[in-house]
Amino acid sequence: MDDISKLRRILREGRTVAVVGLSAQWHRPSYFAAKYLQEHGYRVIPVNPAYESVLGERCYKSLADIPVKVDVVDCFRRSEEIPALADQAIAIGAKVLWMQLGVRHAEARARAEAAGLQVVEDRCMKIEHARLFGGLGWAGVDTKVISARRPT
Repeated sequence: MDDISKLRRILREGRTVAVVGLSAQWHRPSYFAAKYLQEHGYRVIPVNPAYESVLGERCYKSLADIPVKVDVVDCFRRSEEIPALADQAIAIGAKVLWMQLGVRHAEARARAEAAGLQVVEDRCMKIEHARLFGGLGWAGVDTKVISARRPT
């Protein structure tokens, strides 16, 4: 999905995000992105059978175990794992299947779209949110200074 207005709408409306593959290790991309989303008002629900909790939220073993409605399923998993995750996202009634940078799967995309989900491939929610809504630190660096001037 390259339509900016659709990405904006997804990021504005999809406030409950199940992050599949969320790591408890602070230096992992999934942790960094989920922490950013939390700090910007999203409810992050970790999905990883290896942990009891991540970022202060109870961690679930699978999407099916989550007791609340999920808007976005954000996948930090390899492309070959996406078909099963697409099926689970459909089963729980998610609105969006979001595949992180480097993750694509045409068959899973087609199944999810046929079931009425919007699909985003090969993009990071954190980067897109910062790019479209002006959040600082979209590349992982937040100097609190934005300037086109060269330092003197």
